[in-house]
Amino acid sequence: MPTNQVYVSLDAVIVTVSANEPNILVVDRSDGQPPILPSGPLDADEDETLELAVRRWLSLQTGITVSYVEQLYTFGDRRRGAAGGGERQLAVGYIALVPEETPSEGSLWVGTYELFPWEDRRFGRRDVLLNDLAPRLTEWARGDALREGRVQITFGLGAPWDPIRVLERYELLYEAGLVEEQSTDEGGPAPQTSFGRPLGVDHRRIVATALGRLRGKLTYRPVIFEVMPDTFTLTELQRSVEALLGMELHKQNFRRIVDRGELVEATGEHRSSTGGRPAGLYRFRSEVASERPQPGFPLPRPKAL
Repeated sequence: MPTNQVYVSLDAVIVTVSANEPNILVVDRSDGQPPILPSGPLDADEDETLELAVRRWLSLQTGITVSYVEQLYTFGDRRRGAAGGGERQLAVGYIALVPEETPSEGSLWVGTYELFPWEDRRFGRRDVLLNDLAPRLTEWARGDALREGRVQITFGLGAPWDPIRVLERYELLYEAGLVEEQSTDEGGPAPQTSFGRPLGVDHRRIVATALGRLRGKLTYRPVIFEVMPDTFTLTELQRSVEALLGMELHKQNFRRIVDRGELVEATGEHRSSTGGRPAGLYRFRSEVASERPQPGFPLPRPKAL
């Protein structure tokens, strides 16, 4: 009887914030297929730990050395396909946060909201959801009470929007046939209308999982400072938090949270800006992580659409 083989890959979602937009690092493919996340196989003989293995692959493929790396989830659905000799494919997903830097040739940054345009509710962009997605989701769910309830809760249509439900929204769009990966997996025709830029394999699902994890973690861990430069203004800090959340925050409320939490300290230096007063520069207070258990940014709950 043949022995079942398992192929284990290490797939990483590398996140940065640039010009007030969150970006994900992907690897271009020469065959014209959608790009994929940086990934590589686990060497069971040589790799002492999974984390050391993923750091090695990231450095080799992208030229980027990361400091913050966290294991995300293990992905192993049968629809992931077969590798080589028909092995079952498992992917151990990781999330890494880095300040903006230039990757090596063959890797490139793509906008997170190119992948998930419905997740960005800043600057009136929720119109993408209202004008394009909502009618199609409503039509798909019509007459099915369970579907209708899922659409309302997951997408904030008549219910409060929850920024952490990123994966649930992607999975619902997949089920409704509104993302390209669904037709690719099922071998059917491409949908007439699909939403968001596709990635290869199930990598957009992995990114959705990572974005939801990251948004939740912002509320109780100071992970935002992993994507910030050593010094920054409070406006730059707020814009970076808003970029990852896909939400606009009230300026004074945000600064009260920063002040109460003692998350940053002034450097005594300033940055000149055109047309305004010089802005004070701040840096992260690393001591805060040991001073209390949940140093983060509590999220406001937006109203329903």
